[in-house]
Amino acid sequence: MTPQIVVENLSKTFMIAERDPGAWGAVRGLFHRRYRAVRALDGISFALEPGELVGYIGPNGAGKSTTVKILAGIMVPEGGRCEVLGRVPWDHRIANAREIGVVFGQRTQLWWDLPVIESFDLLRDIYRVPPDQHRRTRDEMVDMFDLGPLLDVPVRQLSLGQRMRCELAASLLHRPAILYLDEPTIGLDATSKLAVRELVRRLNREQGVTVILTTHDMDDIEALCHRVILINKGRILCDGTLGQLRARVSNERWLIVDLVDAEAVIDDPDVRVARRDDGRLCLRFDPERVSAMELISRVAAKHPLRDLYVENPPIEEVIARIYDQEQR
Repeated sequence: MTPQIVVENLSKTFMIAERDPGAWGAVRGLFHRRYRAVRALDGISFALEPGELVGYIGPNGAGKSTTVKILAGIMVPEGGRCEVLGRVPWDHRIANAREIGVVFGQRTQLWWDLPVIESFDLLRDIYRVPPDQHRRTRDEMVDMFDLGPLLDVPVRQLSLGQRMRCELAASLLHRPAILYLDEPTIGLDATSKLAVRELVRRLNREQGVTVILTTHDMDDIEALCHRVILINKGRILCDGTLGQLRARVSNERWLIVDLVDAEAVIDDPDVRVARRDDGRLCLRFDPERVSAMELISRVAAKHPLRDLYVENPPIEEVIARIYDQEQR
């Protein structure tokens, strides 16, 4: 299968202006401007097959949004190769724009003072979508995103969650093959986040839309993404499944137990107490040294239990450990 997106040794550097503090620094800056080079992308490479849903994660300033802007044709890199559906995005901006949808969580593609339906109609004209095709797609999106009650409401009067649903629908009106989502759930409440996740999942599974999701919300990543690309300081640190990401740090798992005796002490050579909250203990263990079932049997034989469950360490902790390894 031919990849839809190919990135090879992509690089991008920004020149950041600097000046000394205070009024005198401002005056000097008028005549002697200093610049500092910031390497946003440092030779990154990856490829995406049709229908993939990939989490593209990293700390602020890691290069996530820069990558998305290059793929969308908004920015031009200094080196490397980039092709989206066989085209160089910045050399074929119009053709590329017809095949992609982009949602930036902090920006809108809707017109602030217009009703949602009029924004949709303007996007039809911008993308030159035939009226019949636009009507069918619009009605499909309205049904999928439950937008019927919102169509006649000015965008400025929508809640953030309502607006994000409309933004997603707007990005799909021209039926793109690829969707870039840059922090689509930022600022949303729990209910709205769940709704947006389910919509993204449906788009990927039912319509085969390839999705690149950049986010700081690791719950989004765990809920949606089988593959994760981890970037930091412009370099890709890991590209694989969540399981491979965890295995890079350790095979550790957690046994959470609720003890009847809140003061009881668990002394076992194969576990380490990660935290304790009254009678609830989080026990770290390596499943290669002791299986979950054996450990549960040991603990239950010595301590009466109210409840227990086994889980993987939160993905946030795994990623933090990888960053810490890179700093050393």
